[in-house]
Amino acid sequence: MNNIRNRIEHQFEAFARKIYHHRFKTVFLMLIAIGGLLSQLPTIVIDASTEAFLHKTDPALLTYNDFRDQFGRDEMIIVALKPKQVFDFNFLNTLKKLHTELEENVPYLDDITSLINARNTLGEKDLLIVEDLLEDWPETEKQLQTIKQRAMSNPMYENMLISKDGSSTTIIIRTQSRSSMSPENEIMAGFENFDDAIETPTGTERKYLTDEENTEVIQAVEKIVEKYRSPDLPIYLAGSPAVVHFLKEAMMSDMMKFMLLAVLTVSILLYIMFRRITGVVLPMLIVILSLLSTISLMAITGIPIKVPTEILPSFILAVGVGSSVHILAIFFHRLRKTNNKEESIVYTLGHSGLAVMMTNLTTAAGLMSFANASVAPVAEIGIFASAGILLAFIYTIVLLPPLIAIIPLSSKKTESLRKGNRIMDKVLENIGRFSTTHPRKILFVSFCIIAIAFTGIFSIRFSHFPLKWLPETNAIRVATEKIDKALNGSMSMEILFKTNRENGLYEPELLNRIETAAVDFEKMSNKEMFIGKAWSVTTILKEINQALNENSPAAYTIPQNEPMVAQEFLLFENSGSDDLEDFVDSQFSMARLTLKVPFVDGILYDPLEEEITTYLNKNFPDVDFQITGLVALLAKTFNNTITSMAESYLIALVIITLMMILLIGRIRIGLLSMIPNLVPIILMLGVIGWFGFPMDLFTMMVASIAIGLAVDDTIHFMHNFRRYYEQSGDPKKAVLDTLHSTGRAMLVTSVVLSFGFFIYMFASMQNIIRFGFLTGFTIIMALASDYLIAPALMVLVNKTTMPAQRSEI
Repeated sequence: MNNIRNRIEHQFEAFARKIYHHRFKTVFLMLIAIGGLLSQLPTIVIDASTEAFLHKTDPALLTYNDFRDQFGRDEMIIVALKPKQVFDFNFLNTLKKLHTELEENVPYLDDITSLINARNTLGEKDLLIVEDLLEDWPETEKQLQTIKQRAMSNPMYENMLISKDGSSTTIIIRTQSRSSMSPENEIMAGFENFDDAIETPTGTERKYLTDEENTEVIQAVEKIVEKYRSPDLPIYLAGSPAVVHFLKEAMMSDMMKFMLLAVLTVSILLYIMFRRITGVVLPMLIVILSLLSTISLMAITGIPIKVPTEILPSFILAVGVGSSVHILAIFFHRLRKTNNKEESIVYTLGHSGLAVMMTNLTTAAGLMSFANASVAPVAEIGIFASAGILLAFIYTIVLLPPLIAIIPLSSKKTESLRKGNRIMDKVLENIGRFSTTHPRKILFVSFCIIAIAFTGIFSIRFSHFPLKWLPETNAIRVATEKIDKALNGSMSMEILFKTNRENGLYEPELLNRIETAAVDFEKMSNKEMFIGKAWSVTTILKEINQALNENSPAAYTIPQNEPMVAQEFLLFENSGSDDLEDFVDSQFSMARLTLKVPFVDGILYDPLEEEITTYLNKNFPDVDFQITGLVALLAKTFNNTITSMAESYLIALVIITLMMILLIGRIRIGLLSMIPNLVPIILMLGVIGWFGFPMDLFTMMVASIAIGLAVDDTIHFMHNFRRYYEQSGDPKKAVLDTLHSTGRAMLVTSVVLSFGFFIYMFASMQNIIRFGFLTGFTIIMALASDYLIAPALMVLVNKTTMPAQRSEI
């Protein structure tokens, strides 16, 4: 094993010497290759939608797509207005102007509904009249009160268009489900009046409203609404499309701003550590090129940037800086001794090239375990974080040495580092002596701390509540919370009933069961979760029946014979209204039941869905049903995330353990070396539990960075410890020599990166604040683990021997 390692190290030395002598050619060829890769960067897109969390072939997403093809987009934009009085002439005029302006200027509009055009079903003798509520504009107070009475007594309006207490009203906006770039749009042009959906051409992918188009919609709505908003007329904008838009804007703003601040902080600290501009420029150049190349790979493969994948810049910053700093720290340390640039580059790659390769390969292999995750962005993080790591390694080994060779380095700068290095050497000396002198005490105290952390782990609560990521005073969060409270929800869950036969929905018995289900569902509640409203085609049918029976409230029921049901549906269709298309298919074989729910923690949706499924299995054994809609996707996404992340981390730890054993060459020591890798992760989880942080998607992502950095430092420590132990046979001396060489790079990397991530704590979004704190904390704990626990373990399991004798490691 030693001979293999020695041969690899000699090959790194030979490679370094060849790179040095062909430095200009190497840099030129690398820049051409990188330039070609980066040319694809402008084609990258962003997708912050909930459905982007699922793979394109996921059955839940396919069901949702079928639903959207049949009934349109289930997500709604809610514009809620709270005037002094809703049924006031001045306000209704304002509402009409706002409604009209939105209708005329919002792009990709499919439908807009308010009190202005709400469906008003009436009967006059034998005629069925379906008109707008305000089709005849009221001119007297008596007419206005009649309109008010109709609105307040209409069950469909309640908590949809007007609050139960009549103090608030809404404008509901629904956009097209398909993108304007969808291939079938040209086919559909001129066929708008046909009821049946136009099929997507064979061989083409269904393309739904894009994130960019959603942004256009929300920006247009917000711009128009702002003109009408005043202290006397508060207007709130909510609904999942609005939340997704503002969440994306806030996250991108915070991540971009604090990523730049992190880079600035890292640059300042690198300068303080190295006292050279090159010590700043070169690592940051490697990181930036690695990051841009990774994003270019995403663009080439057609993978958009999604909410979870926004962690990639931070991850590549951490790993990229780590690798390049290790190389530069050893190089400058050697250059200070020899003042020979070529010899220093050759020595550096021979000394640390294998360790850098193993750290990057191990981390990449561990993260590739995420590639099979059922949550699409998690799988993409596994693939592209691994690609980014390998690119950072290639750039560090192939591009960094020739750049060092080309750039002039002042010997005076090297001299100026001596004082700082003496201080660092003294600190590392003291740490090394302490860890090797008191190994049992260190391990005992560490065990106690780990035990305390473990008790905190049992208090961890899972959560996926994007709304709570925003500050309490954020406009979209305030609006959503107010609308959820005043109107009993702002999100929707959909249930599809399929009879699988034409006119199957004419059966009164089935319609009665759907109506009963709607009533029963409105009684369901689970903590903050509840169903605020449920409606289906039975709502329209009851309106028709009431209208045809002299508008009697007692007739607001479902007809109990099949011919009557068929006749009433036919009369409604002949009235000119197309509202039935929103509830049933053209064959009356499939119906939709919509459940209005609040925007709450994603973990609460799953128990509700299970309760609904149990109910449906019991009461609809003869009918095929599917639960879909955005809320159902949200519940599935979160459950898949928990399962996927747990499985992926377990596989990652197994892969990393095998790689550690392979690198070290001893099973026992390889297994022991995993202890310093696991300790920072356990401590991080303990902090999450003890401080009551929610275990959400971003918190789960911290562990991926923790694994990368912990493995990085541990491999460097173990690799160099093995080298020095084989030379001296004294584990204590080997620890000290390791800390004096690679230990300084570990210290520089950890200090620089922890400060860089702590900067995120000044962000406005709670998830980013926690991300910054936990990542910075984990980096420090990983360093402490490799400075204290790893040396203590090595001293205890390796005896002092003559160099020629066989050792444990």
